[in-house]
Formats: sequence, structure tokens, C-alpha cells
Amino acid sequence: MSEQVDCVVIGAGVVGLAIARRMALAGREVVILEAEAAFGTHTSARNSEVIHAGIYYASGSLKARLCVPGRQALCRYCAEHDVNYRNIGKVVVACEDAQVPAMHKYMEQAKTNGVDDLRLLSRDELAELEPNVRAAAGFFSPSTGVVDSHGLMLAYLGDAEAHGASLALASPVVAGEVTDRGIVLRVGGAETMAIECRTVINSAGLHAPAVARSIAGVPPQSIPPTYYAIGHYYTLTGKSPFNHLVYPVTRADWLGVHVTIDLGGQVKFGPDFSWIDDVDYRFDESREPAFYEAIRRYYPGLRDGTLQPGYTGIRPRITGPGEPAQDFTFSGPSDHGIPGLVNLFGIESPGLTSSLAIADHVANLLT
Repeated sequence: MSEQVDCVVIGAGVVGLAIARRMALAGREVVILEAEAAFGTHTSARNSEVIHAGIYYASGSLKARLCVPGRQALCRYCAEHDVNYRNIGKVVVACEDAQVPAMHKYMEQAKTNGVDDLRLLSRDELAELEPNVRAAAGFFSPSTGVVDSHGLMLAYLGDAEAHGASLALASPVVAGEVTDRGIVLRVGGAETMAIECRTVINSAGLHAPAVARSIAGVPPQSIPPTYYAIGHYYTLTGKSPFNHLVYPVTRADWLGVHVTIDLGGQVKFGPDFSWIDDVDYRFDESREPAFYEAIRRYYPGLRDGTLQPGYTGIRPRITGPGEPAQDFTFSGPSDHGIPGLVNLFGIESPGLTSSLAIADHVANLLT
């Protein structure tokens, strides 16, 4: 005997909670299934907490289309719900003359994406904004900010629960089946059970492809492969030498060891980028010399011994080494032919920034 539920959202990260909120606000009966003992413990808790302006993403991509409206909606939401955030601004720098053309391409791409407030900086302006940064050129993004990601998730969850949603922790989806009555999910945990669902939204982040593969009847060709990209973050001891976020120009699929200043004033450097085979958050301190070298390209005043190990984060990738950078991927009924099922794959940065826009997009796929 299975329990019947209107709508199940799998995964209680920032995107899953935004989707659950959106569906609950629309009057749906929503149950959120989270495999861990707390919400938002993976990608949502292990990132830079940056509100992205929408500068870098390929023209017409879902990342580009959802980031700008998502950022606008997120800032309004934070202001209205007393979620702590700050439009601290970001300086993007070309560390050497050879990188200046790439920096200008960033500005052109941003304009294409609807980011219309970037400002090219003269050397004097750059020195005034960031006197401790050495660069050949730079531009300023006033719309880039930082947010309390945990506070944001609490607000999303509070909204969802206020409209009837419920959160089930330590409730992993272990199997499922597409039937003529809907989708039946088998849920593990302290008490195993079966849930018959009209709608299933798979927002399981790092584990979304595995969850999709566990549901019998989902076409295998609609499920991408799984890759994991780990990034390390170091923190800086002492007072911040920066006034804004600082991002160096680097290759297209990685924004480099950049500067983030969190809402408590703590400076963080990272992430770096490497591939791993499994979800493993252990910190590799042997990467420290590479951090010093990368940071000193734009911050030559970094003193030995001032970097401290911070944390690691893992991006849910669906393209692997040597392949083009991925876009957000939404596999809905028009893609796989199963009514009421949406799988979200490769939802990495700017997923937090885009979370409200992603929720709207998912709701539209189900109409």
C-alpha cells in the first residue's frame, strides 16, 4: 500500500526549496524529500555565496537567461524577507596586458546577457577602488553581491511550509517506477515507504542523475553522465585588504582563485578546480602553494602564512574533462515523455542566484 502525494520535490538544497516554495504557493500539496539529516548540506552550503550579475554565460544559454531575472528576483526577495545580503560589487581584473582582450569580451558578453551596468575602470579608478590589487586593466560590476545562503534557504522553507509543504529529512529516494497512475517512489530511512506521486521534481543536485536512473521507466538516454568538480577555499587571516570581490580573468570554464568577502567580513580565496570520482569533501592542503602563486598575480602583498584551510565544495557536472562547459539542463515531459516528471541536471553556479527563476521555469515545464 502506498501513500498518495500530489507533488514531491527531491532534494532540499536552495534550488529544491525554491521549487517547493513555488509549487506550494501555486496551491499544490508538496512533500520535500531530503536524503541528509538537514537541508542544504551539499552544494548549497559549500559555495562562495555570491549573487552573480550574469556576466560570463554563453548567449542564449539557460544560465544567461535565468541569471539576470533570477538575481533581480533574489534581491527583491531578500529585501522583503529580511534575508541578509549586500551588493558589495565586483572588480574583474586583467592581471597582464595579454588578458585585456579577454576582459573586454567579458564586457561584451555581459551586455548581450542584459547586464548593462558594468563600468570600465581607468588605472586611477582601479587603484582607488582596490589599492592593493595589481592589474593591467579592470571593470566594475555594481550588481554583484553576497547573500546568507542558509538564511535564504530558511526563508524559502518557511514560505513553503506556511503554504502547506512538509519537509522529510533522512528520507532518501532508493528506487522508483513510472506507472499508469503516476510515479511511485520508494523512500528509505528509519521507516521505508512507497509514495505514489502525481508530480516528481528531481532536484537532488550531486545525486540527481543517480536518482533519475533509480526510477524504472525513465529513458536512460535522457539521463546525462555524472562528473564531480571539487574546489578548495582558503581564508585570509587579519583585516581584509579588499573593498570588493575581485575576480581575475582566466579560462572560460573556471573563474579562477577569486576573492570573496562574506557578510561577516571574512576574506575567502577560491575555488580552484579539479576532477574527482566520488563525493569527498576532504581538504587537500598540498594545494596551498598553487593558491599563493595564483593570488599573488593580482595581490602581490599576500604574506606567507596568512592563508588558512577553509572548506571544499563540489559542483554537479554533466560534462567531463576536455568537454565544453555545461548549461543548466531540465528534462521535462516534452523531453522524456513522462507526465509530471522534471529532472534537473548540472545545476551549479549560478544556481543560487537563479533559484527563483529556476523555480518559475520548472513550474512552466509542468503546465
